[in-house]
Amino acid sequence: MIYDQAEFDIRCEWGEQGVLHLAPVSDVVIIVDVLSFSTCVSIAAARGVEVFPCRDKGEAAEAFARSVDAELATRRGAGGWSLSPASLTRAPAGLRLVLPSPNGSTLTLATGDTPTLVGCLRNARTVARAAARLGTRIAVIPAGERWRTDWSLRPSVEDWLGAGAIIQHLLGSLSPEARMAADAFRSAEMEITAIIAGCSSGKELIAGGFGEDVALASDIDADRCAPLLKSRELASGEYARYLIGAPF
Repeated sequence: MIYDQAEFDIRCEWGEQGVLHLAPVSDVVIIVDVLSFSTCVSIAAARGVEVFPCRDKGEAAEAFARSVDAELATRRGAGGWSLSPASLTRAPAGLRLVLPSPNGSTLTLATGDTPTLVGCLRNARTVARAAARLGTRIAVIPAGERWRTDWSLRPSVEDWLGAGAIIQHLLGSLSPEARMAADAFRSAEMEITAIIAGCSSGKELIAGGFGEDVALASDIDADRCAPLLKSRELASGEYARYLIGAPF
């Protein structure tokens, strides 16, 4: 009970363990992975794209894409649709896209039966409003990054600020973790573009030639969509989960 923040309406905790502790005791979960899963999903959903989160890569992802009759996103910079938000700014309405992501997708698919939204800086206000319609006990999960050496969690500036941008619009009692995230965003809001570009994750993308992705991720409330995780039964009798812009 110590880690579930159940005495508060608005909760905030990092990564996979945050999902495991907070999802079972919350009415709705919001996954925040600003660079770049959540930003990709926000841009895509705003354009009428159905996004299928996928934990796997390679042949397993290809097989999953075939099973849901969807296109498979490639690696960033390889051409076509990818985890580069810029690649999705021209995505056509009706596109069905499998988006492999070992971080954002994995967390989104780990929430069990708890209603799940995907949020970022671009859709913070709309996602907060959607979450409030789904319940009063709201868990906001900044995904964080992963150290490539051992895959352990690296808390990240961009996800902390993205979580705070959403939390500031939510009503109810805030856990200390949620309050500090909201305070961090308020203190950074006027310089958000420079801060995201200057943080470790932002610098890595810019150095790799993906500065446009960082700029897109920093555009506060640019999208009016709340990507909601739904399930669809397949011909095999199994279910696939996908994200679509919720009509809020």
